Amino acid sequence: MNSFTRSIMQIVQGATKAFTNFPAAIACAAAFTVVTMVRIYLDWPINKDYNFLFNCLHWSFAFGAIFSMALITAAQSRSEDQKAFTLANIMGLVCTILIFGVLYLFGGKPPEVGQIGSNVLSDLTEVRMGVAISVSFLAFIVLAGFPKEQPDLAKSLFMTHKAFFIAGIYGLVLLGGVSGVAGAVQALLYRAMSYKVYSYIAALTGFFTFAIFLGYFPDFRKREFDERREVAEKQPRFIEILFGYVMLPIMIALTVVLILWTGRIIIEGKWPSFMQLSGIATSYAVGGIWLHAMLTHHESKLAAFYRLVYPFTGLLILAFEAWALFVQLEKSGMKTTEYYFVLTWIFAVVSVILLLLHKSAAHLKIISLIGVLLVVSVLPMVGYNVLPVASQTARLEKLLISQKMLVDGKLMPAATEPERSVKEGITDSVSFLAYASDAKLPAWFEKKFAESEVFKLKFGFKQTWPRNEDIYGPGGGYYLSTNLYLATGPLDISDYNWAVKQQKYLNKGASWGEIKSSKGTYQVAWTTNQQTGIPLLKITLDGRVLLEQDLKDYFDKIAAAYPPGESKTSSAGLDEMSMKLETPEIKVLVVFSDIHLSVNVRDDKISHSANLDTIYLQEK
Repeated sequence: MNSFTRSIMQIVQGATKAFTNFPAAIACAAAFTVVTMVRIYLDWPINKDYNFLFNCLHWSFAFGAIFSMALITAAQSRSEDQKAFTLANIMGLVCTILIFGVLYLFGGKPPEVGQIGSNVLSDLTEVRMGVAISVSFLAFIVLAGFPKEQPDLAKSLFMTHKAFFIAGIYGLVLLGGVSGVAGAVQALLYRAMSYKVYSYIAALTGFFTFAIFLGYFPDFRKREFDERREVAEKQPRFIEILFGYVMLPIMIALTVVLILWTGRIIIEGKWPSFMQLSGIATSYAVGGIWLHAMLTHHESKLAAFYRLVYPFTGLLILAFEAWALFVQLEKSGMKTTEYYFVLTWIFAVVSVILLLLHKSAAHLKIISLIGVLLVVSVLPMVGYNVLPVASQTARLEKLLISQKMLVDGKLMPAATEPERSVKEGITDSVSFLAYASDAKLPAWFEKKFAESEVFKLKFGFKQTWPRNEDIYGPGGGYYLSTNLYLATGPLDISDYNWAVKQQKYLNKGASWGEIKSSKGTYQVAWTTNQQTGIPLLKITLDGRVLLEQDLKDYFDKIAAAYPPGESKTSSAGLDEMSMKLETPEIKVLVVFSDIHLSVNVRDDKISHSANLDTIYLQEK
């Protein structure tokens, strides 16, 4: 038997052993798969009536599979008693049932507008379930760091990575192969085969992939030297090369670039946007901590240099980040992005300090810190749905009171239009609060405030959004845009005899329709100028041009009424979403379904697009 065949057989044997080593976890994964296949089998009118039940089952079984992994690993690695193993499996199944009961009885809420079903799981409930699953998985990694007297979490973390990617590769190959066979059967033997077959294949492949993942782990009950565990934890040569000779030099080079970038910003005083800075610095901090753990057992001088220097450079970058966070909070208050950034910053700062003081011995504390912060993010008083909402509510009320728009808890339109910064702040806070889920909002606040027409009626001015350079930073090749959509309502077409829709598409992008009357045949053509990008309307009668008009003046009018970057997406009335044209022989009404204007700030290039709803025509 060659090495490749032996490797395949080991994977298959490992997946088989998962059924005996992790029975509760496999049982929950199998139940998850069964629920998925039932949802696939049921058609939508039936499926939607049981959507809440299926969601509760899916979340509880997903939790049960991961939670059981942790419990069973704790029993196997910490106790030699078979009763402990049996109890761990029973507890995993019992907790799964309890979680389902809690979700079904207390996790639901009435559906919001646009949602279907009699009940739905709240967003907060789903996030809390995600946190519970994540914490259970972190516990599994810690418990898999056998032996308990001297845990090696770096090896356990790598072993988990390795199991995940190996299972993923085998799963993808299995999915592609079986789906290919099914496609051949459908093409050659049974053309009426249901598309649901491919969904069933995907669901079953997911189950077997999970079994392969579990089966890759060694037997945690073995106290003495375990050859299989050594193989599972060992980094192959190509991984050592990848980490030590590819990723490590890249990270060191990135560190140098970030330090120089930080120095330039401090010297020039030109601060980038918070989103740009937080994204770069957070990726560097979190990625650096992960790489530090992966390089724990590397003995090269470069790896040792990185493990020594990274905590200091990480603290330098994080200190720079802290100032950007302070400026952002002063400017626009805390929102969800800033909230999670604060948690990430706390994690990164504490982690690099722990690495500086304790080196590899800090890994357990770092993983524990991740779990604590995840739990904090969904707690009632300090969760992601509480602090940002409180911050934006206070910000909005302060702005409204300053403009005398909120008096004794009653909202009234602005007597005079506020300055732009105030309008931007009010628009920003209103938009955030209107789309906040599971949040406690002020009694005077309505979700409909996010609608442009309602906003203008209630606040006395149009929605005014921050300029893109305030969000993404100056000098980027970004776009300022305006997107208008025709508002619903009646349309008086009594003055017109014919309506033309886009009926045919020609090679050059022209769409046209024909109208036959007693005077001849009208041809309506809608083309786009390839040089300017501006649409052109052309109407002929038996080949004679009656009207030829581009939309340049119309676009200029829209741009003046809705400057790009201010209105973003809005609905507009017929007066703004139509264009009337007239010649001695005909009069025309052009109605647009949507209009889009965008400006590339770097190139100062304007782009236009307009989609027709209908062209109405009347002979004179």
